[in-house]
Amino acid sequence: MARGRAAGYDDQREMIRQRAAHLFARRGYVGTSMNQVADACGLSKATLYHYYRDKYALLVSIAEEHVSRLQALVGEVGAQKLEPQARVRELIRRIVGEYAHAQDAHRVLTEDVKFLAPEDRQRVLGKEREVVAGFAAAIAAFRPEFNAASLAKPLTMLLFGMINWLFTWMKPDGEIDHEAMAPIVADLFLGGLPAVRLHRPVAAAIAVPAASIKPPSRSRSRTRSRPLPLE
Repeated sequence: MARGRAAGYDDQREMIRQRAAHLFARRGYVGTSMNQVADACGLSKATLYHYYRDKYALLVSIAEEHVSRLQALVGEVGAQKLEPQARVRELIRRIVGEYAHAQDAHRVLTEDVKFLAPEDRQRVLGKEREVVAGFAAAIAAFRPEFNAASLAKPLTMLLFGMINWLFTWMKPDGEIDHEAMAPIVADLFLGGLPAVRLHRPVAAAIAVPAASIKPPSRSRSRTRSRPLPLE
C-alpha cells in the first residue's frame, strides 16, 4: 500500500519554492546550488531531495506555480461578470497585487525560463498566453473598436510592459505600495496622464527622479525582462 504524504508536505514544498526563488532571483538559476537552497531552507541536502529531485525541478515548479496563479486570477475576475471597464481595473489590481507577493518568482519567470527544456517551456508559455488572452479579451470588451483594429493584444503587451517592470524598482518597504500603485496603473492605462488620480496621499512618494529608478543589482549579468508572450 502506497504511503501517503506527511502532514505539511505541500507547505514545506512551498517554503522551499519561495526560498529557492529568492536565491535564483538574486544569484541566477545557474549561479545557485542545491547546497545553497538547502542552507536557505534550514534543511539537509538529503531532505531537500525528498521534496525536489534536482534544481531543474525547482525551476519548473517556481515558473509553473507562478504563472498558474496568474492564470487562476484571470479566471476569477472573469467569473465576477463585471462591466467592461471595471473588469480591466480589477484585472490590473489583482495582477499588481500578485506581483507584490511574488517578486522573486516573477523575476525567475521573466529571466530564467530560457533554461527550461522545450516541452516545459512551451507548457509555461501556453499558460502565459492564456493570461494575455484574458487581458486582451477584457480590453476588447471595453473598447470593441480596438479588437476590430487588431489592437487588443498589442495594448495588452503595453500594459504588461508597464506592470512587469514594477518589481525592478518598487521596494516592499517603500513609501508607496502595490495596493496604492494598482489604481494609478489603471488610470494611466485607461486615460493617460490627465486621468491619473492620487487615490491615496502619495504625491511626494511617487515623485521619484527618473535617474534613481534603477533595477537592483544581481551578481550575474542581467538580461532584459521578458514580457508575457504576444503569440
